[in-house]
Amino acid sequence: MSEIPTRKPPDSPLAPQWYRLEARKEEKRAKGEIMLAIWLGTQADEAFPDAWQSDTGGIALNRSKVYISPRLWYLRIELLRAQDLFPPGKDVRGDVFAFVDLGPGQAHFRPAIRRGGSAAFHGGEIIFVVAEPFAEQLVIKVVHKVSKDKDELIGVVRLPLYNVAKRHDRKPVEARWVDIQKEKKPDDAPPANGKKDGAPAPPAKNGPKFTSRLQIAVSLDGGYHVLDETTHHTSDVQPTDRRLWKPAMGILELGILAAYALLPTKTRDGRGTADAYCIAKYGKKWIRTRTVVGSLSPQWHEQYTWEVYDPCTVLTVGVFDNHILNEENKKQQQNGGGGPPPRDAIIGKLRIRLSTLRTDRTYTHSYPLISLERSGVKRKGELEIAVRFSCTSQFHLLHAYVNPLLPKLHYTEPLSVRQVEGLRRIATNILIAYLHRSEPPIRPEVVRYMLDADARTWSYRKTKATWKRMLNVFSSLRNLYLWFRDVCYWKSKVTTIFVFFLYMILVCFPEQILPTLFLYMCLIGAWHWRYQPSHPPHMDIRLSQAAQTLDDELDEEFDTYPSSKPPEVVRARYDRLRSLASRIQIFFSDMVTQLERFNALLSWRDPRATAIFTLFCFVIAIILYVTPLRLVGVLFGLYIFRPPRFRGRMPHPATNFFRRLPALSDCIL
Repeated sequence: MSEIPTRKPPDSPLAPQWYRLEARKEEKRAKGEIMLAIWLGTQADEAFPDAWQSDTGGIALNRSKVYISPRLWYLRIELLRAQDLFPPGKDVRGDVFAFVDLGPGQAHFRPAIRRGGSAAFHGGEIIFVVAEPFAEQLVIKVVHKVSKDKDELIGVVRLPLYNVAKRHDRKPVEARWVDIQKEKKPDDAPPANGKKDGAPAPPAKNGPKFTSRLQIAVSLDGGYHVLDETTHHTSDVQPTDRRLWKPAMGILELGILAAYALLPTKTRDGRGTADAYCIAKYGKKWIRTRTVVGSLSPQWHEQYTWEVYDPCTVLTVGVFDNHILNEENKKQQQNGGGGPPPRDAIIGKLRIRLSTLRTDRTYTHSYPLISLERSGVKRKGELEIAVRFSCTSQFHLLHAYVNPLLPKLHYTEPLSVRQVEGLRRIATNILIAYLHRSEPPIRPEVVRYMLDADARTWSYRKTKATWKRMLNVFSSLRNLYLWFRDVCYWKSKVTTIFVFFLYMILVCFPEQILPTLFLYMCLIGAWHWRYQPSHPPHMDIRLSQAAQTLDDELDEEFDTYPSSKPPEVVRARYDRLRSLASRIQIFFSDMVTQLERFNALLSWRDPRATAIFTLFCFVIAIILYVTPLRLVGVLFGLYIFRPPRFRGRMPHPATNFFRRLPALSDCIL
């Protein structure tokens, strides 16, 4: 091995050489020579994808692979009106509606208002998600509802998607008329000789053919970005149409080095083991490392690169166990494949937001692999990676922070939140089907886990985590209030005197208020620079409320839709949900009550309170007219920072007045 040369691209390929064959036994001498080209290479070598890795178990599907997601488009269609649905002179009653279909999970119903043989559709535009190369057909069925239990098909319109016009701006698409084709039943097809049951063929009609028509406006919108991930963890914000793409601003390099102390996921030869591989996703590019067979500390040492178009995007790396090498799954397939299909076990994942990385700096760190299961949260090992974000233009990088996150069409013609979430689920299903057909395939459960497809499902644990996060946000305001109260009550005389003199300076020189405020925030940012994190953040068990979650709460989080639990379990969980919802309801009710009291100051719902406040405003207005503003500020400061001996223990009269104001809670049942 020491005599094998090393080749690094762009070096030219090594010339093959003749090597003499040697016999296994020394007493025999082998005859002949073999010509080989042998070298030691790296992952950048063009022969690396076809190289045979010794730790893959001899299975071709365990090799590394790079996948490119298909380009997804929004298909926008609007049904306008239909003409000549029924022959003239025919008395037809009943309603007309259209059924628009584009495969599983993408079907919509649109009613119409009939006026004789014509109909005008209403209900707005319909948006689908389609993937290149547009092999599907858009099917529009126009149906006549004869009675409550009987529908008759008027005709069908089939539109190949590759003929649909593409647009990338707000320019409207011209509507066009298409013919509604009559669907022929199998019994209506004429025989080969033109006769039916021995009867002569009917004579051909030379008159004009009656044809129904449908007016539609259909387009492929390339100005949107089709979301297949959650908005907060998106890795790509580029529009679908490549003509609108901006130049890349940098390169993201990821080195997947190794994993340590993985928990066994299967048993082989009487000992626990794992067959781990990694999936990394950023933008349209998915990568899959080779599967290291039978190791709890696999070594990959593979490197990949991506082009970066926006720094506020997220790189996702997941670790999974390959089920193909499980002996139990092999026996199950040999015995007929009964039972549920095998699934790749989830070991853990991590997310790295590129905006948290310094440019041109290599971060090498081991991240914990944490997985949440029905039995609780588990730490299943560590993943060591090296990541580097190289920027080609600092100006474009900094300018991206003031640009809109999504393409322009998302703001000029915005989609509703409900539409975006529904289309995201459809895009996820399309991506799952595409990657599952690849070789080697990426399992559906792996894609769903990487895309956080179930992030919108309700969870008691997530609700508690969100509540804690909200309290942490408001805790800074509460701490600021407590600090100001301590200053007013002279808890620290030095601090109170300093704040009082600073207040007097700002009153005398009000033009210094805004510069002082921004300078103060600048000093805070400079002070916190010393405590900046040295590595990107990772999954936090405490922040996720995973360690304090009860077993029943975890079991509820993994429950199916609809629930598969017994009625008594569902009833207990419903009561627990009601208890949580009541606390949230009380919190927001109190907040709304305080805001409604501000409206009640001038609404004359309480005539005496409104009269007092109106008279008070009149007196204050006269005082402010005749008194210099700086003097008012000084007197206000002296009153606020008065010593404790001049303060009482009872609430302030203004607080008492505000708490007595009415609110709309009096009108709630």
